[in-house]
Amino acid sequence: MGTDVAASDDPYLLTADGIKEPPRGWAASLRYLGPGLIVSASIVGSGELIATTALGAEAGFALLWMVILSTGVKVALQAELARWTISTGKPGLTGYNAVPPRFGRVGWVSLLWIAMALSKLLQLGGIVGGVAVSLSLLIPVGGDPLSPTSLLAWTLIVVAGSIALLYSNRYGLIERGAFLLVAVFSAVTVVIAFGLPFTPFSYSGADVAAGLALSIPAGALGAAVAMFGITGVGADEITFYTYWCVEKGYARWAGPPDGSDEWVRRARGWIRVMYKDVFLSWVIYTFSTLAFFVMGAAVLHPQGLVLEGNEMITTLSRMYTDTIGEWANVLFLLGSVAVLGSTLWASVPSWSRMYTNLFATLGVLDWQDSVVRQRWLRALTVIQPVLWGVAYLFVSSPVVMVQIGGVATGIFLPAVVIATWYLRRTEVDPRLHGSTAFNVLLVVSSAAITLLGVYTILNVFGVGAG
Repeated sequence: MGTDVAASDDPYLLTADGIKEPPRGWAASLRYLGPGLIVSASIVGSGELIATTALGAEAGFALLWMVILSTGVKVALQAELARWTISTGKPGLTGYNAVPPRFGRVGWVSLLWIAMALSKLLQLGGIVGGVAVSLSLLIPVGGDPLSPTSLLAWTLIVVAGSIALLYSNRYGLIERGAFLLVAVFSAVTVVIAFGLPFTPFSYSGADVAAGLALSIPAGALGAAVAMFGITGVGADEITFYTYWCVEKGYARWAGPPDGSDEWVRRARGWIRVMYKDVFLSWVIYTFSTLAFFVMGAAVLHPQGLVLEGNEMITTLSRMYTDTIGEWANVLFLLGSVAVLGSTLWASVPSWSRMYTNLFATLGVLDWQDSVVRQRWLRALTVIQPVLWGVAYLFVSSPVVMVQIGGVATGIFLPAVVIATWYLRRTEVDPRLHGSTAFNVLLVVSSAAITLLGVYTILNVFGVGAG
């Protein structure tokens, strides 16, 4: 979105003059993909680099099965909520707030979302901290890279830089650059992970087979729950994907939902494009997730290395220096800045949109007023990084901060399941529903997410603990 959005260019306003015929096939669809790349830039960071690697370091290969389950099981839910968005032109929190029961202007799902959002202050503070630590290790201020002075200086620089880059409304350029760096770094990581069998940190087919045994080692439950909540598309990414689908143009190009056969045909076409976008994103973050987990399990776990406090980045760098030499430390630090930075820079505009949408549901502003909406987005672009930076400086433990956000995300996922099914039943034209195969996958996905979400709640709050 530009600095000011004219009504005629507002992607949240569905008009007849915004209609565009959907492309057919992969080749013609490639230029219309993009929302999933923003999601990938957000995902390949805190979840993959920190939570998944921490899980591999703690549990070894034993939880490989959960990594695969975590990345795959949420995709159908993401696509189903996006189907509702394309058919209505509405973003996620507008839909969440429509789910009964409601308490005045606020629905119960919105209340749970607020609770999750508060925990995300810690998670995203952990991301700010991860970037600051990486930069401090590269260019220490005052000699000691982990001194309070150096970390404070780099935290201020990260916060100020994020605000400046995003407030300038050059997000498209930032996203493309960040995604390129993530893709390069992830590709290097995948190559190293597959090359580990030729190093002293070799792993075997037996290790992989043991990791598919559907067991959870004693003491690893907390890390496993956090990893499930944060890897792949979490509740927050599933939600903000709807905003990027609208702003890419999928809903506007389908046109106003007038119920005509032509509208149904166009909407189906753009939903098929969305499927391709979701699939491409899933391929990117699944391979990255598996690579980070394997490296944590094969390199860090045998050495008893655990990710803790501000030493997290130096421990993570051992995955590289222990396999290809000390010279790789600088490469890793630059890569971690790129990966964690892309998560930070994708999260700022995404969370700005969700918070603005929340305030609109509370009656603070008119979501359909594009000028007012943009003013709120700019204000939140400034406020959020400051709050995240303050959170990191007070807690100073990026791994714990990220894992807290992951647990809260896992708890909120069942609410997303309920909201998605409610919106599917009440607001999506039945002619737009997915195929039988997709619907079976959606049922399986919803059941798995709900069961694990309930299991998470019971364990977090100690219900039934002996």
